[in-house]
Amino acid sequence: MTIELVDGKAGVAHISSGDKAIIHQAKFSKSDVVFDWGDAFKCTMGSANRATIGTGCASIQGLDWHITSAESVTISNGSQGMKRNDIICAHYHRDSSTGVEKVDLTVLKGTPNATAAADPTIPSGKILSGAVDAYMPLWRIPLDGITVGTPVRLFTPRGALWDSVTLPFGNCNGNSNGGIYPIGKVSSPNAIKSLNGRATLSSGTTVAIPFIHPSYLQRSVQVSIAPDGTVDLLVGHEIAVTGGIVEIHF
Repeated sequence: MTIELVDGKAGVAHISSGDKAIIHQAKFSKSDVVFDWGDAFKCTMGSANRATIGTGCASIQGLDWHITSAESVTISNGSQGMKRNDIICAHYHRDSSTGVEKVDLTVLKGTPNATAAADPTIPSGKILSGAVDAYMPLWRIPLDGITVGTPVRLFTPRGALWDSVTLPFGNCNGNSNGGIYPIGKVSSPNAIKSLNGRATLSSGTTVAIPFIHPSYLQRSVQVSIAPDGTVDLLVGHEIAVTGGIVEIHF
């Protein structure tokens, strides 16, 4: 029987990490996710051989994990006249005999090259397909000779979830109450390019997405919302985008 009430009482222990991974992937993302909590895994180099990763919370292929006190990893020495990229990863491992699972930090060492550094290959194991190892890249550590460069973040922290269901936005075919609403994509010269807890505008500016209670006005405006999220004004004055927020002006 493949149907299961995961969050229901069954009389025996029945909730597995695979159950939670499926549910978390369905709710949040099949991709690895770093949440905006703690230090969001901030990376600092204490020396040429020691990188410290700050506190944070994340999900690797749907399995949640966190760091509650800073952890350190060792970076191997560079070679004179050679360039190299190392990748700091979260490493998921399941013991094939006991089934015990854990996550720790590991460093995947790149191959030295005299002209251009390249990232090492990240193993692509899929946990839900039975892989005993999976890797979640966090930071690139560039080395030029024996000099360690500035760490490069390989993820964008995702902000806390907000209610995108009950906002009184109206519908695509009717009138919408005036107000200020978060929108995913807008037909504007400063349109939002991506939405991942924070909005990245076409200008390159990244802005927070606050919850703003809509202020109801006496007049209304009609807008057309295309399947890709593009918003076009049908009746009324212009729609402006200020700080990543769509404002309907009357």
